[in-house]
Amino acid sequence: MTAYENASADSDSTRTCMVRVCRDCCCGTEGKHPGVDHDGLLARLEVGTRGSARVLRSACLLACDESNVVVVTPSVVGRRAGGRPVWVRAVLDDETVDAVTGWVALGGPGVADVPAPLAQQVFAPSGLSLTWTAV
Repeated sequence: MTAYENASADSDSTRTCMVRVCRDCCCGTEGKHPGVDHDGLLARLEVGTRGSARVLRSACLLACDESNVVVVTPSVVGRRAGGRPVWVRAVLDDETVDAVTGWVALGGPGVADVPAPLAQQVFAPSGLSLTWTAV
């Protein structure tokens, strides 16, 4: 049984999205985006989604051309309503972070439509296939 199937229908956890923030080789670096307060934006995202999402820092999501990348994964409720993970590019300013946090507060993917300010920044990740080698 998956976590989605196991969550009770009235649990707060069924309404909690996950926001994965890429922080590795390109995203979140001064080298690629000088003058951006990366730590401040991450803190703003964490505070703004409190109670409606878990924010996770991620290693490279293999979308370096799109940085800074954030992936909003639907809650159980959103997934049941047909929501799927939404990839957002160029999360580089307060306005974009606020659009993400506002959307998540409304329920995120599957529950609320992507807000207009984010529509141009949503993208489909490339179809990279990763080959895992046993060591």
